[in-house]
Amino acid sequence: MYKSFAILGMGRYGQELAKSLYDNGADVLIADDDSELINQLAPNATYAVCTDLAEPDNLADLGLSNMDVVVVCMSRHVEASVMCAMYAKEAGVPMVVAKASSERMGKLLKKVGADKITYVEEEAARRAANHLVSDNLLEYFDLSDNLCMIDMKPRAEWIGKNVKELKLRDKFGINIVAVKKGTSSFPVDPDAPIEDDIELLIAINKNNVKKIL
Repeated sequence: MYKSFAILGMGRYGQELAKSLYDNGADVLIADDDSELINQLAPNATYAVCTDLAEPDNLADLGLSNMDVVVVCMSRHVEASVMCAMYAKEAGVPMVVAKASSERMGKLLKKVGADKITYVEEEAARRAANHLVSDNLLEYFDLSDNLCMIDMKPRAEWIGKNVKELKLRDKFGINIVAVKKGTSSFPVDPDAPIEDDIELLIAINKNNVKKIL
């Protein structure tokens, strides 16, 4: 299961993704060449680094080989995006996700090693559609072609029951990554009753999302 993430490039998409992952208990490294922005965002990340992401030597200092997922969020900077995606894959990162501004850029990023290409407008449309059909869904993020991560309120029939009792993994193939209550996030206790004031960070196959909302 993915637990550590490096978000390279702190545009609006990168900021929102990093904050949501961090708020839900993931280890998150953020990097950008804007020192003022990095200082501003540092409280919402495990590690915050100001560096020029177009320089291979700087990428080597980030320790990307220790990450489960690297997300390249610099679709306006083709050269830096290509460099980051290529370096991350060569470093052995299991999942490299890259944001692209066009199909042509997406194909280029695929060629240099990106496992998943995100076209933000398409993902935003999927997120909006899911929000429209469910009051439980809070956030939705693509992780790969078939896997996504969602932040959701528990369904009414789950309240008061524990994860073992509900057999959520068997029924829906989901993995509860973390539980969030207020400003705190913690691993799920399979024996603890699910409360109505918590949020669940769940990794799930995209085909199963509508089954649990």
